[in-house]
Amino acid sequence: MLYELQARAEMETWKLRMRKAPGMVQRLSRTLQARVNRIIPEKVHRAITATIREMVRGVLFGSKYTVPGKQEYASFAEMEAAVRKRTDFYKHTAAAEGGVTGAGGILLGLADFPILLSMKLKLLFDIATIYGFDVKDYRERLYILLIFQLAFSSQEHRRKVFAQMEDWAHRSETLPEKEESFDWRTFQQEYRDYLDIAKMAQLMPVIGAAVGVVVNYRLVTKLGETAINAYRMRLLR
Repeated sequence: MLYELQARAEMETWKLRMRKAPGMVQRLSRTLQARVNRIIPEKVHRAITATIREMVRGVLFGSKYTVPGKQEYASFAEMEAAVRKRTDFYKHTAAAEGGVTGAGGILLGLADFPILLSMKLKLLFDIATIYGFDVKDYRERLYILLIFQLAFSSQEHRRKVFAQMEDWAHRSETLPEKEESFDWRTFQQEYRDYLDIAKMAQLMPVIGAAVGVVVNYRLVTKLGETAINAYRMRLLR
């Protein structure tokens, strides 16, 4: 009971951060990124969107990933201990992968992008399963996408995504039957914009390996904490 009270307090603090309006620095950064995006040719945007869409759809709507078998936990604290143990495994795996690809120059550095994306989605599948949600359900897979956006988007977009998640019980009942209605363009652009500076540094000679280790570790850490609180919203009512 004490653990649940603490978890609830952490969740409420996190929810306040998710609802917070973007600050001046964030707005200026967003404006600059929007200008950069306008310079990039439309065909490049379409190509990137298509690539990310197919990668993510292959994971969310195919059978690429296996998940841990369903387990019973004696308490909420024990269940979250399993979630954190799983997240730690992915944090260290992603850090090692980032170090290897970062040390390999531009080509291997670019290869890190799809590898890390796939790793993050696999982590979310595992976390959802440990919390007791059926990832074979199309609606649960969409919720995974929302968690992903919540972790890797601008504050402005994050607030919009969070509003959908707060009302998930009602919203999930009105979802379309197919994923084609999902806004892939916004999804990929928010994700790419969020990672641009950090991942570009990973391509630089000499420092690329160190950057890859730190960046990947922090990104997976952020994703894990976001997922924990996102599922707490549904379980701690």
